[in-house]
Parts: sequence; C-alpha cells; structure tokens
Amino acid sequence: MTGITWLGHGTFELVLDGGQTVVLDPWVNGNPSFPQGWEFSRIDTLLITHGHFDHINDAITLAQRLKPQVISNFEICSWLESKGVENTSAMNKGGTQQAGAMKVTMTDARHSSGILDDGKFVYGGEPAGYVLHLPGGRRAYFAGDTAVFGDMALIAELYQPELAFLPIGDHFTMGPQQAALASRLLKVRTVIPMHYGTFPVLAGRPAELASLLQGSGIRVWELEIGKRAEW
Repeated sequence: MTGITWLGHGTFELVLDGGQTVVLDPWVNGNPSFPQGWEFSRIDTLLITHGHFDHINDAITLAQRLKPQVISNFEICSWLESKGVENTSAMNKGGTQQAGAMKVTMTDARHSSGILDDGKFVYGGEPAGYVLHLPGGRRAYFAGDTAVFGDMALIAELYQPELAFLPIGDHFTMGPQQAALASRLLKVRTVIPMHYGTFPVLAGRPAELASLLQGSGIRVWELEIGKRAEW
C-alpha cells in the first residue's frame, strides 16, 4: 500500500512500502490550504514539476533540512544547486531514473515555468509531469500544472497508469471539462483532483469532474487535506 496525503493545492506526501517518503511540489509558507501544524520530518525524494512559487516555494528549505534526493529538470536543479541544495538529480522529458524503491519517468506538461528569484524571473526550463513506477508494479501519473493534451494517450499506451493526480481548478490549469477528457485519454481507474479551491479563481470542483465522468467507470477520489489515505 502507498499512503497518500494531500497537503493543499498541488502538494502531496506519499509514503511507500518500506517507509520511503516522497514529496511533490512543496508549498508550505503562504499556502492557505496547507494543514495547520503539519511539519515534514522525513523526505527521501523531492519531486518538482516546474518553477512557479506555488510548487517550489519551500524546496530549498526542505532540501537543506532533510537532505532528500531532489528530482526536477536540468534548469531547476541547476538553480537549486546555486542556492546550496545538494543531491539534485536532473532529468528531462522521456527519461526514467531510479529514486529509492521506485522509478520516475518525466513526461510533458502544457504550462509555463519561470522561477521568481529576488523579484526577477529566472528561466525554469519546461514544465513537466511524472509517472511514478511504484513498488509492486503499480503506476501513478502526477500531472503537475497542465492543460489537457492529446499525447496523454501516449502516457496511457506506454505506462498504463492506474491513478492520476490531475489539476481541476481552471484559470491557470485545466478545469473539470478538460480533466474529464484527460482522464479518458489516460485510461486510468482513479483520479485524485488537485490545484483547486486554494483561491476563489480556482473554481473547478471534484463534483463537477465526477458528473462529467459519470458512466465512464473512472472513480473521482476526493481527498481531505491533511488526512492520509491508502492506495
């Protein structure tokens, strides 16, 4: 089993069999959805999809304190290294690398990726998603921030993910209508909605996605922030 805890917005903690702790897109300080009182005590693997503050804000602090393997694209890893982060493991789209007990494949995403650094934007490479090859043979797809794109069908063909983490808030990412199409293209059994409700403009809701997927056989799994679920 894999423990999954949604920590608001696009931030997640996964605990694999054996205890490996994986954190995706860490945004703690300034995140109005981050659960009060929560603190990371262990991170073995830190995954970053792109350079926007709401996905990378606490990467430096957490990496320096807990010393995880930090995985992102070449540009973000280089920027993190310039800030004193050790143990970065850069990759690019299409590549797969070992990360503890799992493997990670970097996929495409349709978004942008500038890093705000001391009031100026630094090039953050291209945004990405990840296929997580988990112990026991199961696979999950973490989309990061993206619009729907037709090559999600290639992700399904190549990797057959059972679970997808998809943004549904709209405005900055796809909304429920696009997420419903993405779910079908990916041929997943279950979708965990994310990147919604943090601010009023992120108006997409899981109930709308569930309505659009009615009759498809795809389950919309609405997680409660700060409460661990088992998959």
